[in-house]
Order: sequence, then C-alpha cells, then structure tokens
Amino acid sequence: MHATISIIIPLYNHKNTISDCIASIQAQTADIFEIIVVDDGSTDGGGEIVKSFADLKYIYQENAGAPAARNHGFRESSGDYLIFCDADVIMKPEMLETMLHALINNSDIGFAYSGFIFGKKTFKGIPFSIERLHKMNFIHTTSLIKRETFSEFDESVKRLQDWDLWLSITKEGWKGVCVSEVPLFTIQIDGPSRIGSYWVPKIFYKLPWHFIGWTPKPVAKYFEARKYLSKKHSELRGKMDHYAN
Repeated sequence: MHATISIIIPLYNHKNTISDCIASIQAQTADIFEIIVVDDGSTDGGGEIVKSFADLKYIYQENAGAPAARNHGFRESSGDYLIFCDADVIMKPEMLETMLHALINNSDIGFAYSGFIFGKKTFKGIPFSIERLHKMNFIHTTSLIKRETFSEFDESVKRLQDWDLWLSITKEGWKGVCVSEVPLFTIQIDGPSRIGSYWVPKIFYKLPWHFIGWTPKPVAKYFEARKYLSKKHSELRGKMDHYAN
C-alpha cells in the first residue's frame, strides 16, 4: 500500500519564512499527498504568499492559537501519516523519507523525530526513552506521526503542547523513535509569533520569583503549563526536571 503524508502548517505572521518552508516541503524526496496551511488570523500578508503556491490547500480562521490551527488542519486532512510543520521550519530534502521509513517498518512506533537547529543553536536528536520523556520534553512538534495515534492537540495548553502530545500518545502504548541525531530541519527565528523570540536563559526558571513578587511572562506561562500537565498526566508528578523544555 502506498503511504500518504499530510503536512499541516499553522501560519501566524510568518510572511518572511513561509515561502522557504513550503519550498523545502516541495523538495522532499518522499511523496507528499497534501499540504494544508491554516492561516490563524495573520495580519502581515503571509496568507497572500501562500496562495501563490500551487498544489496546496489554504484555510483561513480567526486567530485561535496554534493548537486550534493544527487541529483544524488535521480535520481537513486524510493522509496515513501527519506532520505539523511550523511555518518557520526548513526541512532537509531527505527528512520525511527518513522518518517515514522508520514508521513503516516498526508496528509499535507511533512517531518519528530528529535533531534540529533552532536559530544558531543545535539540538541533537536524543534516543527515545519513556523515563526521560516523563522528566522533560526533548521531541519537537515537527515530527512524523501515524494518523491512528493522533487524537488532536489540547487547545487549553498554551505552552509545552508538543510534550503533552507525546505523553498522550505514549499512554496508549506507542513509542517514539529518533531517526537522526544530526538535525534534519532548521527553525528560523522570525518575529513575535515564534515562541523562541521570548527566549530567556535557563537560570530564569530557577530563580525564586515568588520572593520578588513578579515573574517574567515567558516564565509564568511555562510554570502555568507545567502545573496543568502535572495534573493531566499523573506519571509526571515528582519526576519533571525543574526546567523541562
């Protein structure tokens, strides 16, 4: 049976990177069944750029956040395999073929991931371990997923959405696999819609902000999400690293 891949791109104010993102997808050595771009209320004209490309589906929605955009795209898709590709991701040509090969040949593997480059920082791919996953997230959202394992993103999670997804999938007995320690994609840091633009040093997550009476917004959102996930996923309690993303 011929495997089909649906690529879903949530778009919010990434006009500077979306062309390169789509071009890298169209240059994949694997056959792409469909590309679906869900414009989450962009105001920078990125949607018009998307419309200039042939052979993809463009959907507009009022701004509702990346998880809602991803879910919208999923409901419009029909591929056997899914990948939620951020609009500032540039894939190496062999990325999807490498991930697909790992999923086709392993019946207990639900998702495949790799190392990646974020701006100027390299994150090497880490071998899958459920014990490690219960302590920290080390798998990027842009990973290939078997459709049968996916049950939509939790739209109430504002940060750590990818960690929540992998935890939910592994609860059903599926495993992940790292197909490449070497990065297979690069994430460009482009504007305020990229959460990485709000990056703060790890030490910020260890400081006693409660004594100061004020917490930086990115740190506050992180701890709010961590608290939510610890309630949702009992297996995390007492195991999470202090800084887990």
